[in-house]
Amino acid sequence: MTQWMEIFRTIIDRDVPPETLQVDEDDRPELVWWKCKKWALHLVARLFERYGSPGNVTKEYIEFSEFFFKTYAVGIQQVLLKLLDQHRQKQYVAPRVLQQVLNYLNQGVNHSLTWKQMKPHIQSISEEVVFPLMCYKDEDEELWQEDPYEYIRMKFDVFEDHVSPTIAAQNFLYTAAKKRKEVLPKMMSFCYQILTIPSEDPRKKDGALHVIGSLADILLKKNIYKGQMELILQSYVFPLFNSELGYLRARACWVLHSFCKLKFTNDLNLRNAVELVKKSLIEDKEMPVKVEAAIALQSFISNQDQAKLYIKHSVRPVMQELLHVVRETENDDLTNVIQKMICEYSEEMTTIAVDMTQHLAMTFSKVLQSDAYEEVEDKTVMAMGILNTIDTILTVVEDHKEITQQLEGICLQVIGLVLQKHVIEFYEEVLSLAYSLTCQVISPNMWQLLGVLYEVLQQDCFEYFTDMMPLLHNYVTVDTDAFLSNPKNVEIIYNLCKKVLTGDAGEDAECHAAKLLEVIILQCQGKGIDQCIPLFVEAVLERLTRGVKTSELRTMCLQVTIAALYYSPMLLVHTLENIRFSHSAEPITAQFINQWMNDTDCFLGLHDRKVCIIGLSTLMEMQNRPEAVNAVAAQILPSLLLLFLGLKRAYASKITNDQDENGEEDEDAEENGSFFTNYALRFLMNLDSFSVVAC
Repeated sequence: MTQWMEIFRTIIDRDVPPETLQVDEDDRPELVWWKCKKWALHLVARLFERYGSPGNVTKEYIEFSEFFFKTYAVGIQQVLLKLLDQHRQKQYVAPRVLQQVLNYLNQGVNHSLTWKQMKPHIQSISEEVVFPLMCYKDEDEELWQEDPYEYIRMKFDVFEDHVSPTIAAQNFLYTAAKKRKEVLPKMMSFCYQILTIPSEDPRKKDGALHVIGSLADILLKKNIYKGQMELILQSYVFPLFNSELGYLRARACWVLHSFCKLKFTNDLNLRNAVELVKKSLIEDKEMPVKVEAAIALQSFISNQDQAKLYIKHSVRPVMQELLHVVRETENDDLTNVIQKMICEYSEEMTTIAVDMTQHLAMTFSKVLQSDAYEEVEDKTVMAMGILNTIDTILTVVEDHKEITQQLEGICLQVIGLVLQKHVIEFYEEVLSLAYSLTCQVISPNMWQLLGVLYEVLQQDCFEYFTDMMPLLHNYVTVDTDAFLSNPKNVEIIYNLCKKVLTGDAGEDAECHAAKLLEVIILQCQGKGIDQCIPLFVEAVLERLTRGVKTSELRTMCLQVTIAALYYSPMLLVHTLENIRFSHSAEPITAQFINQWMNDTDCFLGLHDRKVCIIGLSTLMEMQNRPEAVNAVAAQILPSLLLLFLGLKRAYASKITNDQDENGEEDEDAEENGSFFTNYALRFLMNLDSFSVVAC
């Protein structure tokens, strides 16, 4: 270990030949000298962070962390402080090397030994290394002017945060200010001095505000500072919204976002803050400013109740501008802003829902069909955010049928695009859209979608069957008569379930498939699906005869057969007597009944217990019982008693939970009590006649 650490220390401390300065600065990080330093630093910083920081490691690394810290931490840090001093003196240090140095020091701040070594240098590090890194730089200005959209992408790229010296500097300063009491006052005094000089370099003012915003969480918790923050915003941030420099207007928005949890003592200041951010979003000509303004606006709406009222009368122009910015920048953070706005202003959304959805659909189509879509991960996140936003709109307007009808056509275009291109990473989202469109009524176009989905899933995999389940449930239950009017619908559902039950989709998906078959049987009671019952029963019993790992799948398969018993006892008996599987020449009847009796204690929850009670009661009432039933007659009464007791406890628990949540009994309580009473009476009425058979 010591030899390795000495190698790392030597590589980090080794001087870089002067001739490397002749290489273009953009290409220097790729030189072997700097790459070696970068990787040595990366290893050392990771060792310190994960295994060598006492008090921050898991139990098995406690001894190693103490050894590492006492033996190597200070020596390594001495070399890193030398590197920082070189950077402070304007000597070239590769950005990734600088970032790793700051990451290491970020850990060192937490420990007294490394802090003691660092403390004499902390002010110069803060003011001459960290602060310049947090100022607006030439490369920022170049990117802003040449490609503002790339500037936005870089600033909001979470992966960029892991390699950025600026973010490393920000994190180091935050940790130092939080852990070491002498850091915050000196840094605040330094920043305040910059802000109070009217002729100061605007880039330094940007850096000062960057520092203050980064420390917002700490400042708002300290009495000495939190009372001053409102005045600082009013005096030094609000005026920047009139600056000719776009980066200062963007920084002003960012600072307000950072202090969105500030308790304003003057409502006028809060109103001004919200108004300035809103105006920046709607009227500013610079796209990076608009993006920062949008995120700041969401923060105020989320954290300041009064801010919601200030925006209420401007929802339409705000949303229109948000949609425009999203379409232009394809920034996924902004889709979260839109979703927040939709949820907060649901009433106002109804008047612009169609326009919004149309805009979002156009943006989604643009993203999905762009040449860079498959190469840029951000675009996938962005597209997914758009689909979730459309789904949120559907939820908000679900009580407005005429609006939902208008949205359906737009959503079907989006769904069709995803299915046509077989973009499987969006299947979950488009299935959720389809579910939202079928919750209250199912149009002819949505019935056609069922066939399209079936064809697509035949080509693709069945791993999305579980995500499809809520939609399929709607097809069966929302308009059962329409579902049964076309035999193709039942055939599609059956084929889907059969393929899941006979494939390797996993027991979770198989439970859902069996559940869907049970729903069809119970939902279509008395609606003439006799021809389907043998197919459904054979599918689940065939699955039951193969290896089943979980009691959930076993009871679910049994429930389908019990539901068929409730649908038509004689039809089920006839079906069971005619089913033969390859492993046995005997009818499946006895095996099913025996399995049912063995698993009655596995039926949990209200619905499952009800189904089991109904099934056992139906068995007791049958005039011509199969011999297999008579053979287990002695088990049926105890099983029913066990189920009734479990059901009683489940009712009591549900009522208690509902009262805790709502302050009143659940509206289903009366129905549940009625079920309990009715089947208890049926049980007692059949008790005498069935006891004879049991004896």
